[in-house]
Amino acid sequence: MPSPHAGARRASDKTNPWSGRGLVLIGILLSAFNLRTAVTSLTPLLDTLGQQFGFGPTTTGIFGMLPTAAFAVFGVLTPAIAHRAGLEKTALIAMALATLGLLLRPAADGSLSLMAANVVALAGMGIGNIVLPPLVKRYFPDRVGPVSTAYITVLQAGTILPALLAVPMAQASNWQVSLGIWSLVAAAATLPWLATLWIERRRASVLAQLHDRAVRVDDEAPELVPPPAHAGTWRSPLAWGMALMFGMTSLVTYSMFTWLPRLMVEAGASPAFGGTMVGLFSVLGLVSSLTMPSLAVRLRNPFRLVAACAAFYVLAFAGLLLAPMELPLLWVALLGMGPSTFPLSLTLINLRTRTPAGSSALSGFMQGVGYSLACVGPVLFGWLHELTHGWHWPFAFLLLCVGVLVVGGWLACKPRYLEDA
Repeated sequence: MPSPHAGARRASDKTNPWSGRGLVLIGILLSAFNLRTAVTSLTPLLDTLGQQFGFGPTTTGIFGMLPTAAFAVFGVLTPAIAHRAGLEKTALIAMALATLGLLLRPAADGSLSLMAANVVALAGMGIGNIVLPPLVKRYFPDRVGPVSTAYITVLQAGTILPALLAVPMAQASNWQVSLGIWSLVAAAATLPWLATLWIERRRASVLAQLHDRAVRVDDEAPELVPPPAHAGTWRSPLAWGMALMFGMTSLVTYSMFTWLPRLMVEAGASPAFGGTMVGLFSVLGLVSSLTMPSLAVRLRNPFRLVAACAAFYVLAFAGLLLAPMELPLLWVALLGMGPSTFPLSLTLINLRTRTPAGSSALSGFMQGVGYSLACVGPVLFGWLHELTHGWHWPFAFLLLCVGVLVVGGWLACKPRYLEDA
């Protein structure tokens, strides 16, 4: 059920379409910017931090695994939290955790304390991943397209800028400043939610007096009511195809977030150049996020898009392995086009289900299983590099994962519906 103040908000929207919503829009955009800063502000500095704290490739891989692990865990936990506490309060919790974790990272005195601080930040960002889309749906049902585009664009900016600035800021000051500066942005993202909750509390108090009823806490997030379980999801080839495609895409993406800077440095580039390549890798994700959904809805079977992404991966892996410093911009650009299967997966959730309950069940299964599979990527990639002192076996592992991605895409793209299985 919608919250009691939704009717008043809609009435005010008739005279001014942004009335009562501008503050929430600011909160959504600032929060979106903070959903990846803990990831890409850290990976370009892992070599420096490894020297500082005395850890090697395996620990670096664990740092790369933490984002997908946190996103998997809090993807499962957040719906129940938000349904009970409310969307706006959950968004505040997300940004408060992100602020705390980002603030604790500069105080780390070893790899374990740095991991612990990063987990706190990633917990907030994992919660934000889940809670922001229903906030868009609640406050901007008449402008889902434009607000979603703005939200995705800002999220990508929050992925790109930390990667580009991490090394230059560390060189200009130190690694503590480079890591800690992003806590200020996360702290700024808490302010719109604090103001929104204060306004909503006052409004709810007035409505309660007018209608002689209190606001029910469990009505705060009807968008995140746990859907009825589809018993057949675990047995559905469609669901497993979606999970494999999503999971392998995330595995390759976070492996590259973690190891691309190290690869470039070992090939003879500077740490700043490695961070720039992570930024370029992220920029291409923005292009695919804006184009892939419109392409997918036009195709009855979009498997050809999956095949194209696999080809991009293969060419990029070959270039990075055999001649990383010959045409690095080309290799990283091709690498950045490979994860176009990520927005494709999100689009197929609604194209391959008939009902909201089916969509929720497929989304939960795909992201839960997918992110769990992705956790092994950065760790195994780093372990293979440490074992062989080269990049051939790590890229062979990623090539195998791309093969699994293609199989998953074949199953996911067939024109059928989850509920019909």
